[in-house]
Amino acid sequence: MTLVKWNPNRSLFNWGEDFFEDFFNADRMLARRRESWYPAVDIEEHDDSYQVSVELPGMGKDDIQINYSNGVLTITGEKKEEKEEKERNYHCYERRFGKFERSFRIHSEIKPDKIDASFKDGVLHVELPKAETAKPKQIEVKVK
Repeated sequence: MTLVKWNPNRSLFNWGEDFFEDFFNADRMLARRRESWYPAVDIEEHDDSYQVSVELPGMGKDDIQINYSNGVLTITGEKKEEKEEKERNYHCYERRFGKFERSFRIHSEIKPDKIDASFKDGVLHVELPKAETAKPKQIEVKVK
């Protein structure tokens, strides 16, 4: 990767160039939008578990696969595009479709047989219970 010093004048010029290129080349813009997408994810840690929430609007539970192996949680799926109609004249087309894969390394021991997942209102919730050895332990300090 090459680092380039930011130049506000050059960035503004490139923005205008890219804008007009995308505006007049709608097919290229639509193709780029459909290439890939990554759902937004929140990961919370609690004393006894991790809670993973994934936004998957427009998807059903049959479109999602969850796998936990060797300390890595992997969520994959596919958001299918609605039937394309040639007569449509889009002015704006921002929704993304296609396959996605998100993987997260969990740095604590998990009880794999107790992992639970639920899907409601377009949000996937995965609960990963910590193993007893991974839970924080309270140690009492004795004063002498």
